[in-house]
Amino acid sequence: MHKVVEPKILYFGTPVVLISTLNEDNSVNLAPMSSAWWLNQSCMLGMSSTSQTVINLLRERECVLNLPSSDLAHAVDRLALLTGRNPVPERKANVGYQFEPNKFETAKLTPQDSDLIRPPRVAECPVQLEAIVEQVHNFELPSSLKAIEVKIIRVHIDEQILMTGENNYIDPEKWSPLIMNFCEFFGLSSKLHPSRLAPVFGPSPGSVSKSN
Repeated sequence: MHKVVEPKILYFGTPVVLISTLNEDNSVNLAPMSSAWWLNQSCMLGMSSTSQTVINLLRERECVLNLPSSDLAHAVDRLALLTGRNPVPERKANVGYQFEPNKFETAKLTPQDSDLIRPPRVAECPVQLEAIVEQVHNFELPSSLKAIEVKIIRVHIDEQILMTGENNYIDPEKWSPLIMNFCEFFGLSSKLHPSRLAPVFGPSPGSVSKSN
């Protein structure tokens, strides 16, 4: 039996992303988010324009998308209710946010130089994606949300999660990404069933979708 409901937001969960950006004074901001999805070499980020991360993205036009494993949940949670904006926006202050300029230290994570852009990577994250801003889309007013399209220009992968004997393929059974599921942290269970939809060494996902 299905029931008609009216949830506050339509959010069902996606992988957690730690976004590193540069502040106006060249210090580093690090922020967790999970409204992100990828298509080919691009990623769409859904964030509030009032966040320090979005302010930095619009000014600097570059970032690193760091994807933590499930064992980094405690580190990510240390960044909860922290913001790089000073003074703290009233809306965030009302729900308990505090200004924190040293996000890497607070999360006990290690900055690592990027190759092509200025914001650093998170050394502990097994997937690190250097990216540049391509387009910014505004949501219908009065929303403060923006959909920010970024292009991935360099991919760094921990070799321990690569398929044996392969240089460019991640083995999904070697990595458990941290998932935000209805605002709670989850990992992945073991593989339930092989998929014929998009085999790694078969037709590309695009060719599969076109035939459906």
